[in-house]
Amino acid sequence: MSNGELHIGVYVDAENIRYNGGYAMRYDVLRRFAGREAEARLLRLNTYMAVDGERMKRDREYRERIRGYQQAVRDLGWKIIEKPVRWFVDEEGNSMSKANADLDLAVDVMLQSERLDQVLLVTGDGDFLQVVRALQNKGCRVEVLAFRNVSRELQYEADAFYPGYLVPGLIPTRGDVRVPWGEIGSRIRGICIRWEADRGFGFIRFLTGISARLWVTDTRQEDSPYESAFVHISDLPRELDMDDLPSRDIILEFDLESSETEKGGFVARRCTVVNRYDGRTGGLLKQPERISSTERGEDAGFARQDEAEEHEAVAEPS
Repeated sequence: MSNGELHIGVYVDAENIRYNGGYAMRYDVLRRFAGREAEARLLRLNTYMAVDGERMKRDREYRERIRGYQQAVRDLGWKIIEKPVRWFVDEEGNSMSKANADLDLAVDVMLQSERLDQVLLVTGDGDFLQVVRALQNKGCRVEVLAFRNVSRELQYEADAFYPGYLVPGLIPTRGDVRVPWGEIGSRIRGICIRWEADRGFGFIRFLTGISARLWVTDTRQEDSPYESAFVHISDLPRELDMDDLPSRDIILEFDLESSETEKGGFVARRCTVVNRYDGRTGGLLKQPERISSTERGEDAGFARQDEAEEHEAVAEPS
């Protein structure tokens, strides 16, 4: 850190994120999250995206869609590093593509870390484990943000791991998008921090907004950016084993309603499990159709040729 500034670099493994729960991730929200500290200065904002060069030549609609999406990301201050898609045929005769950004990202972050105090890696790929250790040995603080299929070792090795699901507005919820995260009637996500098994209720902690004080997790403290919502067993999925609660590894999505018994209190209704980091599947919803079995796991650079290539908006709606 120099002149009181915290120099930060953000590196997004876009294909890993896209195929592991981060589809439609908002780069404007990610930038605000990375720069949440008052003294933060974002020196590097790199995102590594796959582009099918051959399709760009022959498919005008695809070309315009990709270029439009990339320009929207650039308008938010990000540098895009394109990774060419290479096609293969698997043993069953299916056409597969691979666009692996691991090497480029690793080289860039190591070279650029000379001027950085902190690095945010946006990936769940365990191949970056040695990169994390090398950065830490150089004195950098390393944080990791990801969604599904996150290497357990990567979570533990990082100085901090943030499930992207819990960052307000980073990816869409299934609720009414017109109701802002954290307001009554919004659909948000959190984790169960307390469970009274004999009484059939507990409390879900959720982040109210992007804050520099993420470490103040006690919701009773005035400067905590978190709130808690009461949840009854009847509002939890029947497939979820209550013996697994409380758990910071289970991400719950729920409708936020006001409490009828506690002034200013919250109640979580109609909960679903969107992800589990403990390797179990109890209570999980069926994965989206766009994620095929070949795309799960740490090597998430593969994509089926017949899958949709649509991208979502990345900036505030006009």
